Order: sequence, then C-alpha cells, then structure tokens
Amino acid sequence: MSLYDDALLVLKRYEDPDTDQEQLRRVYLDHLARHPDGMWKACEAGHLTASALVVDPERGRVLLTLHRKLQMWLQMGGHCEPDDATLAAAALREATEESGISGLTLLSGGPVALDRHPIPAPCHWHLDVQYAALAPHGATAQISDESLDLRWFTYDEVAEVADASVVRLVARTRAALDGGR
Repeated sequence: MSLYDDALLVLKRYEDPDTDQEQLRRVYLDHLARHPDGMWKACEAGHLTASALVVDPERGRVLLTLHRKLQMWLQMGGHCEPDDATLAAAALREATEESGISGLTLLSGGPVALDRHPIPAPCHWHLDVQYAALAPHGATAQISDESLDLRWFTYDEVAEVADASVVRLVARTRAALDGGR
C-alpha cells in the first residue's frame, strides 16, 4: 500500500462528531482526489503533513518546539517523505527526530485532529493530520536543528505560549487520553 493509499484509508476511517473536523476530512479527501501528488511538498495547491503532540500524561505536560522558521511554539511535525509507509509512521518519525526522544508510541485510535493552515508561497496549504505520541517514563528531550528551543509545558501553560490550533490539539489529546473526544 502506498502512502497515498494509507492517507485515503486513514481519512475515510477518521470519524469525529465535530462538524469542523468532518468538513476538514472531506476537504482532505477532495484534495487528494484532485491531486495525486497531494502527499508531497512539491504539490503547490497544498499537501498533507503529519504531526504528533508529544505528551507526558503522568506529569500532565506536553513537549513543544519553538519552530526555527515560524518562531512559534508548535507540536512536532512536518512533511511526508518517500520512505514513510504510513501517515502514522511519518508523524512518529517527525516527533522522534524533532524531540530527540526514542521510544515514543502513538496513542492508539488514529489521528486526534485535523488542522488546515495557510503557508507562504509557492505552496498554499498544509493539511495536517495530527496524532498524539506518548513519551516513555523519564524521557529526555534533545533539541534538533529545526528548533530554536524545546520545552515541556503543563497543559494549562500551553494557552500562554501557543496559538489556538495547538491549544485545540492539546484539548483533543487530553480528551482522547480520557477515553473519548
């Protein structure tokens, strides 16, 4: 199965009672139907990306990166690569590379959210498929070249440093950890 096929399957299976999430799911599927190259950065109409919020539920905190280019506190994530077999694998790879934490595991049940955001030309949109990654006990983060900083924040601190999309992702991740959306 190709990464494109996996993305279609993930999106077809993604169910969320939130009407905004359902609308985004349809936008993503329509995008892929119109753009066979919609998984790749080269697709100027926009492309899918994969991210993961690294969470330490024992301590009630999440790991955010101060993105070097955007200069914003964000979850780990980025572009899919040809070696990524699945969206989940891409999200886990990005989270591991950007956090420096080995042994991350994705929260079961698939993505916790979808988020579409504009990006500078030549491309127009990132259609992000967002997962949650559980940090192993005693995990130590290591800053990557893509970050200006890497820091743990309590759930409540996130709203003080990050934009609304990250705050929503934290809330949806907490709900998924509690067994429902």
